Amino acid sequence: MTAYRPPKIAAHEITPEAIFMNRRSFVGAAAGGLLIAWADSAHAAALKASASAFKAGEAPTPEKDVTNYNNFYEFGMGKGDPAANSGDFQPKPWTVTVGGMVTKPREFGLDDLLAFPLEERIYRMRCVEAWSMVIPWIGFPLTTLLDKVEPLGSAKYVAFETIVRPEQMPGQSGYFQPLPWPYVEGLRLDEARHPLTILSVGLYGKTLQNQNGAPVRLVVPWKYGFKGIKSIVKITLTDKQPPNTWNTAAPNEYGFYANVNPAVDHPRWSQATENRIGAGGFFGGSRRDTLPFNGYADEVASLYAGMDLVKNF
Repeated sequence: MTAYRPPKIAAHEITPEAIFMNRRSFVGAAAGGLLIAWADSAHAAALKASASAFKAGEAPTPEKDVTNYNNFYEFGMGKGDPAANSGDFQPKPWTVTVGGMVTKPREFGLDDLLAFPLEERIYRMRCVEAWSMVIPWIGFPLTTLLDKVEPLGSAKYVAFETIVRPEQMPGQSGYFQPLPWPYVEGLRLDEARHPLTILSVGLYGKTLQNQNGAPVRLVVPWKYGFKGIKSIVKITLTDKQPPNTWNTAAPNEYGFYANVNPAVDHPRWSQATENRIGAGGFFGGSRRDTLPFNGYADEVASLYAGMDLVKNF
């Protein structure tokens, strides 16, 4: 097994983001090895979803890796923290408010979201930290929700906002806050309406577990994973480019577009290759070349025709 080893970071480069890249969080320890506390999936309910033509053509990453190795700062900065610290989070009841530059603003309850025709879509997911997975999401195209509120012709962007609930999200409480809350993200309207862009309400045939963004999150498979905002409570149509959390925190490192691009390195590591988590056993992986737009160039490259993808990273 080849273990994942993030890039070394010099002392002068230490930032909140750099801290989590060099931290492995597991629950419990014992002489002779680690005791891993896998996430409790008891709260996940089975979902019915139709088969989709959107398939990665690769075996999905083992479920235990996807649900126990991820970034969700609201529950802590370690990869295992979301699974370990999200047990008290209550994803029901839930409301997503959709408004801004629309004709018919409205609120969608969780039952409304689950009533959309659901599909299973097996997408590649590429983290900006140079690791990747293949995930069988369950969800529906974001554009079908946008159609319900009828965006105005002057709307150009879609802004997203996650929940702030420090009493249930320990990463949002305490004196040291690695990020400003709420976590926010944004897409151009044509990106949001692209057929690949979905709102996910589940994975592996079940509703989303807390650590994966329950009850609803954004999935944009040709962009780095930090664009996939979790536990969404607000969607706003606007004519101005909305802020996104990582771009605000470190604009020289994280762009608004965040398209997967092996030719544009992060300032502190190469993006030319990636480590596929789970491909080599427990939290192991295999190194492989990163594909432009994460392998979805045929579908989405036309969205950026004429753009400088180095400047607009």
